[in-house]
Amino acid sequence: MSRLLDAVDASYADLAPQEQRVADLIRSRPGEIALYSSAELARLSGVSKATVSRLFRRLGFTGSQEVRDVLRAQRGAGVPVDLSPRIGADERLSTQYRADVENLTRLYESLDPEVLTRVAELIARARRVLVLGRRSGYPVALHLRQQLAQARDDVRLAPAPGQSIGEELEGLEAGDVVLLAGFQRRVSGFPELVGQVAASPAAGILLGDPSARRHAGGMDAFLECPTATPGAFDSYAAATSLVGLLAGAVLAALGTEGAARVAAIRDRYAALGELEGG
Repeated sequence: MSRLLDAVDASYADLAPQEQRVADLIRSRPGEIALYSSAELARLSGVSKATVSRLFRRLGFTGSQEVRDVLRAQRGAGVPVDLSPRIGADERLSTQYRADVENLTRLYESLDPEVLTRVAELIARARRVLVLGRRSGYPVALHLRQQLAQARDDVRLAPAPGQSIGEELEGLEAGDVVLLAGFQRRVSGFPELVGQVAASPAAGILLGDPSARRHAGGMDAFLECPTATPGAFDSYAAATSLVGLLAGAVLAALGTEGAARVAAIRDRYAALGELEGG
C-alpha cells in the first residue's frame, strides 16, 4: 500500500482536478482499493473510467488490476491491508473463524510427530533454553517461555525490554536450545540472527509463518504456523496452539521430573497467594 500512497502523495499537486477526486478516494479508503475495478473506482469518485486509468498510468501502474495485485502481495507480506472491508459483522466473524480453522488444519496436517517428539526431547534435556522473538514473534516467544517455565527450569526470554540480543547469544554451549519465533514482518537483521543461532553450538528451532521457511536452512527444525486471513492482520491461532502442544510434549518428555516441578510451582503460587482461587 505504501507504494500506491507514496505515488499519490508525490504526484497529487500535478494531478488534474478529476484525477485528484480519485486520489482523494484512494487516500480515504486505502484498505478497500484492492477490491475495486476501474469502473467501480470511477463510479465512487464520480469520474470517467478513462480518468481512473489515466491516473494509474501517471502513478506508475498499468491499471487497477496491477494495483490490486500489488496490494494483495503486500498483504501476503504482512502489511495490514483489509481485503474484505465491505462485509458485514456476521460475515466477518464467520470468515475469520473459517480462516482460523483452515490455519489450524494446515498446521496439524503438516506437523511431523517425529519432529515434534525430537524437538520436545531436545528442550526437555537441554542445559538451558533461550526463547527469542522480535516484533510479531515476541508475543509468541513470551507465551512459549511462560509455558515451558512450568515444565522445566532455566528458560530465558530475549530480548529483555530495552536490551539487544547479541549478549544473549554469547556463551551458548552444546546441549543448549534456542527457540526463535520469526513471524512477518520480521526485523531487517533476521537472516543474520538465524545465521548466528545456526552457527552456535546450541540446537536451533525456528517457529514461524510459511514465509519463514526460507530462513530455516541450518536450523535443527522448523515448525510452520500458518497465519493467513483475509482481514488486515494475521491470525496467531495456529501459533498459540503449537505453543501449547509443544509445551505439553516437553512436560510429557520430562515425566516425573516435570510433574514434580508443576507441583512445586503450584505450592509456590499458594504460598504467595498469586493466583485467583488459591
